[in-house]
Amino acid sequence: MPKMKTHSGAKKRFRVTGSGKVMRQRARHVHKFQERSKSATRRLVPDVVVAKSDEKKIKKLLGQ
Repeated sequence: MPKMKTHSGAKKRFRVTGSGKVMRQRARHVHKFQERSKSATRRLVPDVVVAKSDEKKIKKLLGQ
């Protein structure tokens, strides 16, 4: 049976922690920072855990 390929879009957007949680970056944290307040920019910095309902789908895409 052939190896399962990792979904290339998912591997750029999600990461799995050592404990098995799936993390993602917050929306609007890519560009146009000059238009945002400094407090909004700081709020977008930390990664967040993916919703429990989406976790199984994302792990399948990542080949986990």
